[in-house]
Amino acid sequence: MAEPAERSAQRRLRPAPLIFEPAEATADPEHFFDLESIEDPRELLSRATELTLAFRAATDRATEFQAIAAAQLADPRRFDRLTPADVAERAEWTEDYARKMIEFGQDLIRTNGRPAED
Repeated sequence: MAEPAERSAQRRLRPAPLIFEPAEATADPEHFFDLESIEDPRELLSRATELTLAFRAATDRATEFQAIAAAQLADPRRFDRLTPADVAERAEWTEDYARKMIEFGQDLIRTNGRPAED
């Protein structure tokens, strides 16, 4: 049987599932993934930390998808390719950031989503 510290570490590494909240719950500005109803500060810290990790993981993953889409849209082999300025306008980025995201997306595509080795 795993020690409590091991279980805690394993639990932390796995992001909490993000569940869409019902419309009536999100209408209440104080409602956020039911955190407001948790009275035990230990449990509140644990659940809030799980959500933080889940949102970070979701943000990282969404950014990777943005980069891949930007690279695909700017691919010179496409007859309807977009310029970095066009990509920037669509994504509400600066042109410089669009260029960096296109390059990042090209790297992700080239390495099948794995980080490039230095």
